[in-house]
Amino acid sequence: MRSLPRPGPLLTASAARLLRGAALAGLGLTIGAGTLIAAVPAGAATTATAVRLTAAHRPAAVPPVSVVFPRMGRRAHLPKGATDAAPVSQIILPDLLVVAPQGLSPAAIAKIRKLTGVRHVVGFDGGEIKAGNRAVSVIGVRPSQFRAWTPLRTATDQRFWTALADGRFAASPAARQKLGLRPGASYQVTGAATVPLTFGRSAPLGVDGIDLVVNAVTSRRLGLVHQVAALISAPGASLPALTAAVHRIAGPKAKIVDLRAEEQATPTLPTGPGATSGLPSTYLELFQQSAARYCPSLSWTVLAAIGQIESADGTNVGPSSAGAMGPMQFLPSTWAVWGISGFGRTGPPDIMNAYDAVPSAARMLCADGASQGTVTGLRAAVFAYNHATWYVNEVLALAAQYAKAY
Repeated sequence: MRSLPRPGPLLTASAARLLRGAALAGLGLTIGAGTLIAAVPAGAATTATAVRLTAAHRPAAVPPVSVVFPRMGRRAHLPKGATDAAPVSQIILPDLLVVAPQGLSPAAIAKIRKLTGVRHVVGFDGGEIKAGNRAVSVIGVRPSQFRAWTPLRTATDQRFWTALADGRFAASPAARQKLGLRPGASYQVTGAATVPLTFGRSAPLGVDGIDLVVNAVTSRRLGLVHQVAALISAPGASLPALTAAVHRIAGPKAKIVDLRAEEQATPTLPTGPGATSGLPSTYLELFQQSAARYCPSLSWTVLAAIGQIESADGTNVGPSSAGAMGPMQFLPSTWAVWGISGFGRTGPPDIMNAYDAVPSAARMLCADGASQGTVTGLRAAVFAYNHATWYVNEVLALAAQYAKAY
């Protein structure tokens, strides 16, 4: 069972290194003279390239720039979801990462989907480029499929996914700063072909070590390793048994990372100024004590689920595209009504401080129906927190998993 809390990025650092290594082995992108990607003013010639694919490392099966498959002899018809930005309908938490240096076949992914306990699987392309002595990782995704696996505030940022679906590329905040990317600027990126791309938006990707994201069409043009990796969500499965089954399907060269096992540490909470003795020292204790003190009819597991889904327990604190902030993602207008200084802390309520945010969430949920002690009241309270039925279902499903584990 998944540990509580589920801190940090979607992929841990070691998992990201594994992904980058596999992608590099299959792709072999190297940097040419100059910077990684050079801004091209509007109307300027676009003959210079920044990232060069050496002939010796060119993948054997890279489709032409026009995305024509040799077997078909015509322009490929990508499956629905390859580029569209359909609204997110759920948030999915991964349990396993499988990396196959030569890529996972559609048949292999289909078999993984049928394994006992597997609820969701998403595959994505990948590759690594060199910017001087710095490695820059690129993944290629189908926006409508991959967005559910990203942090909530990224998944619900419609402009981010629309830009990606329209062919612009996205970046993590760290990569945007490191590379000096400017929204709306045009850049030349060369893989199997030179592709002029416009930078769209940056947002936390939930994937540690991944710098840039492109859609499936652009991925094919760049020659990223197709379906080099897949994330698997199987919250009720025995991971040793599932890992063995995935190995049999993916082959002996595939590497599998247990994402649950890398998340066993329960992070401590900083006390900060104005704190008093006896404060909860971990998120687990914070959720438990907040429910008991500020809404006794509310199960602490619901607070834990909301904290995880909203911010990965304080990892992504916003502001979101809607302006929500803090570990429990309050809108400032909502915070003005419900924000309190929790656990005897002094000073005004701080939307960014977990010792205020979690008790405030418990207080709000209590007032919105959680105090009734009924399923109907609880669902109404969670719906009031985020007006989406899928969100209610996701919170209660994750809360049930926490209840079984603890």
